[in-house]
Amino acid sequence: MLERNQTLVTEFVLIGLTERPELQVPLLLVFLIIYLITMVGNLGLIALIWKDPHLHTPMYFFLSSLAFADACTSSSVTPKMLVNFLSTDHEISLIECFTQFYFFCSSATTECFLLLVMAYDRYVAICNPLLYPVVMSNILCTQFIAVTYFIGVLNSTIHVGLLIRLTFCRSNVIDYFYCEIVQLFTISCTDPSINMVVVFICSVFIQALTLANIVVSYTRVLFAILRKKSEKGRSKAFSTCSAHLLSVSLFYGTLFLIYILPGSEPAEDKEQLFSLFYTIIIPLLNPFIYSLRNKEVIGALRRLLKK
Repeated sequence: MLERNQTLVTEFVLIGLTERPELQVPLLLVFLIIYLITMVGNLGLIALIWKDPHLHTPMYFFLSSLAFADACTSSSVTPKMLVNFLSTDHEISLIECFTQFYFFCSSATTECFLLLVMAYDRYVAICNPLLYPVVMSNILCTQFIAVTYFIGVLNSTIHVGLLIRLTFCRSNVIDYFYCEIVQLFTISCTDPSINMVVVFICSVFIQALTLANIVVSYTRVLFAILRKKSEKGRSKAFSTCSAHLLSVSLFYGTLFLIYILPGSEPAEDKEQLFSLFYTIIIPLLNPFIYSLRNKEVIGALRRLLKK
């Protein structure tokens, strides 16, 4: 009876990055610029790969899919954050909150498996170069992409399906800049133990499984590179892998700090900083990480500008 008499929450309030009014406009400008650069960088990279026939290879096919996932990750969080910088109430409805998390979780999970597929692609290219055109066929590449997005949608569907069973009646304040799932657990009136266990299992399984396979792939790649007699061959092989390794390090480093090591109990501002880096900064950096030191991408851009 007590639970029935409680008022159920249908709207949340996102506290955001700061409650200081004098910082709202400067932060709005900073994150608006970041978002615009992120979208231009990622969508521009996709357009460049699609436009230039020299980039119609499996590696760049996967890279364009990663750029799309990054654009989705940033778009699931940043627009609402920008609106809240101009708003006074910072409200988000229950449906909007779950929808935001659904798209964020889906794109983030997809990115995990895309990084794994890209590591496998480099492994085949460097360790079995003669078999590469046969192994990495167009059909297999398309299947890889379809599976990564399917897993992303499936994972987010499971979590949102379990979120629907929760009720919120104590507080509607989320001390975060987006609808982060663990924050929703803390203000739930329903016991979220099942949800927390599923989040932990999925996070460990997805992140540990993909990272372990990436490490195995690159360990084999490293040994294959070291066996090359040509200094030029070693340099070229390292250059094709360095961008991906940097992206993997940034991506998994922040993910593990946020979700896999909750026992460390970081301060809330520190945890928000990790989340900010993962949701906004990494999608901004990735297109430049993969482009600035990539001679083929730079060459394609020059050919496009000459036209």
